Amino acid sequence: MNSLPKGLLIIFEGIDGTGKSTQLQLLADHLDRAGYSTVTTREPTSGTYGQQIRQLYINRDGVSKEEELQLFIEDRKEHVAKLLTPSLQEGKIVLCDRYFLSTAAYQGAVGFDPIEIIKMNDFAPTPDIAFLFQLSPDLSIERITSGRGDTLNDFEQKESLEKVRTIFNSLKLPYIKNIDASLSIDSVHQQIVNKITPLLGHSHKLV
Repeated sequence: MNSLPKGLLIIFEGIDGTGKSTQLQLLADHLDRAGYSTVTTREPTSGTYGQQIRQLYINRDGVSKEEELQLFIEDRKEHVAKLLTPSLQEGKIVLCDRYFLSTAAYQGAVGFDPIEIIKMNDFAPTPDIAFLFQLSPDLSIERITSGRGDTLNDFEQKESLEKVRTIFNSLKLPYIKNIDASLSIDSVHQQIVNKITPLLGHSHKLV
């Protein structure tokens, strides 16, 4: 089993329908084959607060914008305490589908200051790398509806996705790495492998 002096926190971000979840699992499988200990997780979590957030996918009218934002913060605090911090301390590679950048973008789209939201998350470990999947809202909606056969939820409406994408692209943080999500699954995976390899050290390069 390959070990790291400290764990790595790798985040998958972007608007809905960009293929984040697929690519997260492909990378997890790739790292597992290379002998790394990985943990896959997502936000919102399946915890108490995460379940309340998932109810908002159906109807966001039951809570205020402030209450909605606070649910995301509380869910993350629980996630950090119960899973993220312990896993990183054990030297594991944590792959997380959405993190505080999503909160900044999606809650920023309803009127909050994205930078202030990031500051509110100063309790959360800083990502070692955050892959920001780039895809047009039109194509993302096509993938959600035609590809998955899903109905758009309240967070996936085109006007909202346009705002969210703009905010994502306004975040200039050193650990954000853009990924062209319009390419084939294999091509996107290779982009990710190329960007993560330097984090693993010269002795444990991925092939």
